[in-house]
Amino acid sequence: MTLNPKDTTLYRGSKGEDDRTYEDTILMLLTSRSNNQRQEIKVEYKKAHGKDLVSALKSELGGLFETLVVALMMPPISYDASQLHKALKGVGTDDDVLIEILASRTCAQIKDIIKVYKKECGGKLEKDITGDTSGNFQKLLIMLLQVNEERRRDKRDTELIAAGKGKVGTDEDKFINILGNRSHEHLRLVFDTYKKVSGNDIEDSIEGATTGNLENLMLAVVKCAKSVPAYFAESLYRSMRRAGTDDQTLMRIMVSRGETDMLDIRAYFKKMYGASLYTTIQVQWASLSSIHSGTIG
Repeated sequence: MTLNPKDTTLYRGSKGEDDRTYEDTILMLLTSRSNNQRQEIKVEYKKAHGKDLVSALKSELGGLFETLVVALMMPPISYDASQLHKALKGVGTDDDVLIEILASRTCAQIKDIIKVYKKECGGKLEKDITGDTSGNFQKLLIMLLQVNEERRRDKRDTELIAAGKGKVGTDEDKFINILGNRSHEHLRLVFDTYKKVSGNDIEDSIEGATTGNLENLMLAVVKCAKSVPAYFAESLYRSMRRAGTDDQTLMRIMVSRGETDMLDIRAYFKKMYGASLYTTIQVQWASLSSIHSGTIG
């Protein structure tokens, strides 16, 4: 479908159009296009109407639907940066958002997020994280920010595990250093050795040796090293199995992964939970059921 930015479809051109019809139209138009195409639409819309498209949409929308539409209109890196800023500068620190983004993004993405955060959010991401977190949780987050495209491989990692008889609690600092400074490929080798030495999956040992946000962060790094799509499949499932759907997490993952690995997430979700992601979302929150309808089924 071709969108003419001079068309009035993107703003309330017809006073007689009801809210649901208008929202359905907007959702169809925006989710049938790539993020790059949506950025082009914003530029062309301003040329045609002299208005900012996002501001125009916000004036007509509200609630969770407005949040969703604004998220869809943002470039991916800007969206990540905005979510981190919101997590750090809102009422209380949202550790779950920090964990999800910093544990799952590639080195190149982290590098871009740091630049965009400074440009668009007016601060330094590392400084803001340091000011809002503490202890080993802070230490591992900062390590994940210290991007190194060629994260080291060190055979001493497996020697450390053997010496510690596979117990995370034996030397928590060294395990944190490994998780924060090694490639996913190398970490998978470390995890295999850990299981041979201890007889346990490293996730089980982390759960037994740590608690709170540090436990959640270490587990996220481990799970993402094994499979980022599987990690997000689990996160989506959990967001829809709490006491009331976690709408913000559901939206954030659907928006941020829609053009990255949603097909793989869908496959893992089906494999892990025996249900279609599309159907599960439809049941939990009907307004999200059409997001990326071409990739969820």
